[in-house]
Amino acid sequence: MSQLHPGVLPATVRADFPLLRGEDAPVYLDNAATTQKPQVVLDAVVDYYRTANSNVGRGHHRLALTATDRYESARAAVGRFLGARHPEEIVFTANTTDSTNLLAEVVGRRVVGRGDQVVVSGMEHNSNLLPWRRLCDQVGARLVVAPTDPAGRVDLPAFTALMGPKVRIVAVAHVSNVLGTVNPVREMAEVAHRHGALVVVDGAQAVAHLAVDVGELDADFYCFSGHKVYGPMGVGVLYGKHDLLADLPPFRVGGGTVKGVRHDEPVHYVPAPARFEAGTPDVAGAVGLAAGLEYLLDLGGPAVRAHDESLVAAVLEAVADLDDVDVVGDPGAVPCGIVSLSVRGIHPYDVGGHLDAHGIAVRCGVHCASTFLDSLGLVGTVRLSFAVYNTLEEIEYLRSVLKTVRPGTWTAEHPTERFL
Repeated sequence: MSQLHPGVLPATVRADFPLLRGEDAPVYLDNAATTQKPQVVLDAVVDYYRTANSNVGRGHHRLALTATDRYESARAAVGRFLGARHPEEIVFTANTTDSTNLLAEVVGRRVVGRGDQVVVSGMEHNSNLLPWRRLCDQVGARLVVAPTDPAGRVDLPAFTALMGPKVRIVAVAHVSNVLGTVNPVREMAEVAHRHGALVVVDGAQAVAHLAVDVGELDADFYCFSGHKVYGPMGVGVLYGKHDLLADLPPFRVGGGTVKGVRHDEPVHYVPAPARFEAGTPDVAGAVGLAAGLEYLLDLGGPAVRAHDESLVAAVLEAVADLDDVDVVGDPGAVPCGIVSLSVRGIHPYDVGGHLDAHGIAVRCGVHCASTFLDSLGLVGTVRLSFAVYNTLEEIEYLRSVLKTVRPGTWTAEHPTERFL
């Protein structure tokens, strides 16, 4: 399928992704779940295994030193991508979920106690809700939910009113994984910091679409997953301010977290980030992630933003005259690569199944954010999420298939049932 927006992204972009080559390639609109991988990422991973495979930070032979250099070069690349001041502010994890669990355990247990409060927004993915909910349950703290408005946006005045001396942590999504809503993270961080709270940002849906500068946002911690930004699965990133990371205990302990240990003396852990990366890390994943970020940077942030805006505008126009199709939220306000739809009288799983039968991959359901869907009064949505390789022709084809959707088994037999 052809170039969407001449002069914005190169016409060759789609050909960079092997899975999307050929006439029978899927119309892949499930990029908020995971993006496809460009050839440069696949090459970087294979090249690492072919030419440098070894464990990092332990050996002093050529391969071990080469592997360590590539791993630390990847860390530096991620740091530059996020605007971190020091490479040591970047910790490699398994994914965003792993990062938030780490923070709930090592930061949460240090600063949150009985009677304290942790504030989350009403739109959070379970991965930025459940770790904090569990922490509060275990230490006797209170989880406070900042409300969203009817369009699914965080109500900033209401959020501000929640702040007080008992709030220790604010955990918020940069971009909603359900509606693509862009939260005013910088303003929220400013309010939270005035009250002495730490700020954790789930950036899983932001990094592929927005220029993220953690210094400008003033986030204390920022997390994302490699597989949502053209990198491999199994590698994630936790950014933390240098002074904060330096003061934290390790999450998991084992090889690589100490230089030496005795059975009967205190354990002294190495500095961050190594103290948070116990065991053998996913070196190939980090190398592949760095290649994915470099690929995205080479395309150019303004071009990627313009591409997102064009796709979102195209969808809104395509469904505007489909009487039974409703757009959820206000994705056109600050387009960020996601549009959620509902089809009146038809269960979202029936819609998703119909689209799949016509070669269109979307995510349908609650998107691991059932509390948010409950607040919107919806069983679920049909989520369209875009990447640099999606085209106008795909949107036109989507429109034609939506016009033919009909109620199915879910609508008839399980009208209010849902799963993940």
